[in-house]
Amino acid sequence: MQRVRGGLCRATGQRSEIDLPSIIACGGGQLARPRANYPLSNPALFARDRHHCLYCAHPFAANALTRDHVVPLSRGGRDRWENVVTACRRCNQHKGSRLLEEIGWELLALPYRPNNAEYLALINSRRILTDQMDFLATQFSANGRALI
Repeated sequence: MQRVRGGLCRATGQRSEIDLPSIIACGGGQLARPRANYPLSNPALFARDRHHCLYCAHPFAANALTRDHVVPLSRGGRDRWENVVTACRRCNQHKGSRLLEEIGWELLALPYRPNNAEYLALINSRRILTDQMDFLATQFSANGRALI
């Protein structure tokens, strides 16, 4: 928590104070507006999917994971959050350029675009303080599964 002090009250002469979560408290100035479109990177994708293959459900180290396009690029799919999932190398190679229905597979969870708070948690998980994560977690979307 960070104590922020305001101006003096004319009537009482007392200074106003408020305790804010450290993620909100800043050194002053203007806050940047949150981005609406976050870059897709493998580290953020793997964190979103909690380092699990969304086909076989097993956890893996980052170096054993790949980005898989649910609708393959060769079939008109796009490289965007809503069309990519974390896959182990074995599952990604087996799926190839086929659609899930063609091989009888289902996803463990649906892919989604993280909101502002989720994206911050995904890319900064080791640098976020506990009270900051507690605040961010209240902003996660209902379909989010970022880090908590």
